[in-house]
Amino acid sequence: MKHKNLGLNTICSHVGEVEDKQFKGAVSPIFLSSSYEFMDVEVKRYPRYFNTPNQEYLSKKIAALEHTEAAMIFGSGMAAISHMFLAFLKAGDHIVVQNTIYGGTTNFIREEFPKLNIEFTFTDGYQVEDFEAAIQPNTKLIHIETPSNPLLTITDIKAIAKLGKEKGIVTSIDNTFASPVNQNPADFGIDLIMHSATKYFGGHSDICAGAVAGSKIHMDRIWNVSKNLGGSLSDFTVWMLERSMKTMGLRVKAQSKNALKMAKWLNKLDEVKQVYYPGLKDHPEHKLAKSQMKDFGGMLSFELKDHLDAEAFQKALQLIKPSMSLAGVESTMLSPAQTSHSLLTPEQRKQLGISDGLIRFSVGIENTKDLKADIKQALKNIKK
Repeated sequence: MKHKNLGLNTICSHVGEVEDKQFKGAVSPIFLSSSYEFMDVEVKRYPRYFNTPNQEYLSKKIAALEHTEAAMIFGSGMAAISHMFLAFLKAGDHIVVQNTIYGGTTNFIREEFPKLNIEFTFTDGYQVEDFEAAIQPNTKLIHIETPSNPLLTITDIKAIAKLGKEKGIVTSIDNTFASPVNQNPADFGIDLIMHSATKYFGGHSDICAGAVAGSKIHMDRIWNVSKNLGGSLSDFTVWMLERSMKTMGLRVKAQSKNALKMAKWLNKLDEVKQVYYPGLKDHPEHKLAKSQMKDFGGMLSFELKDHLDAEAFQKALQLIKPSMSLAGVESTMLSPAQTSHSLLTPEQRKQLGISDGLIRFSVGIENTKDLKADIKQALKNIKK
């Protein structure tokens, strides 16, 4: 059956399975070999070439989910994005980067690109006009992130893709927060889609991985660089990731439903100054998010009022875990200033609107009444 005719959960459950031809098992077997025959074979397999059986077939699942021709799996989200950047940028080239993106990506660009003589411009905002104003004659790539980490800003995917096509510039997106369950940027014309597969692909806080999806021509270019950089993922972790992705559709839909409930509830609390979630009607880009997302995702952020200690609040939580990373089935919170954006200077964080009191909330699959009760008791505790 053609992938485009299959439903989301069917793709998650079946596409990219490795057939167990010997024992006819219901799940993919694991091929842990790092050495394969090279004579009289169709494919010369080698782990660093991203083409072991488990690597190859999982990539097919990711491509099917993102509506692209091809995909690759990497050892981490940063491995995925750095390999993608380096495949399309060389000395003397220029990249336009959305200003509201993951702090690790920002730090990579600021620290590594000057060493390689790659020029970069961070946009003043995230409207299409901001990107167009930043384009230079040597611009080769435009990179966006929507919804963004951690303020959930929404960028017009279709407009950015159109801009890239008009200018002959490749476009890329970090689609981690939305996941392919909620957003498919290729349908709007974006060339390259990357993920920290650690997050919603894995979904159980026990896998570190990354992924990039795109056309075969673009992915061949990334492969040509990546085989030299060595960012491949072990086949055992690839197998775990394929297993986890079988439930991704169910997990993300449940998390998105919970996040909307929690965002609406937090928005009414006297102790909360502001909630950042595109599913709220008062979010400035709510209509845009609705036009390009199937649902609004499981991530939100909020700020407590100034007299309340955000760190003390997180320490007072009993069910929700103050923990790094995101997108697990369990709910977690963290302070971006201390974690995801800690590599930025205080001035850079302030410019982006990331205060010390900002809390990022990764909503899990628990009953929302239990999450609300935990937040209530934590707020009561810190008021004493």
